[in-house]
Amino acid sequence: MQKIHNRSYLIKFRRRLRVRDTEAEQVFWEHVRNRKLNGLKFKRQHSICNYIVDFYCHSQKLVIELDGDYHITPEQDAKDKLRDDNLKAMGFKVLRFRNDKVLNSIDTIKKEIIENLV
Repeated sequence: MQKIHNRSYLIKFRRRLRVRDTEAEQVFWEHVRNRKLNGLKFKRQHSICNYIVDFYCHSQKLVIELDGDYHITPEQDAKDKLRDDNLKAMGFKVLRFRNDKVLNSIDTIKKEIIENLV
């Protein structure tokens, strides 16, 4: 069976992303790290196949993506949709949240995540 999680060639990219995380990623991480959200264990900058996802909960096969202004363009939106479709085809649930919503309504986001659990 082919390994799909945390492929070794992506380690340096994952580390770089963790060091340069956005304010929204920092806020979200503070609310989910150490099983703070419903006892779920989240990892940040986790790789699945060739994708590096912002946050991942293995027990729920749940991917959380936080999107900044970069994701507003039609081109990036199409890429994000293809990526989400590929992850969903592999059996993962994908939830996307805008950075500004994370910064202004983190409790609403946490509720939405809990509502989407398996």
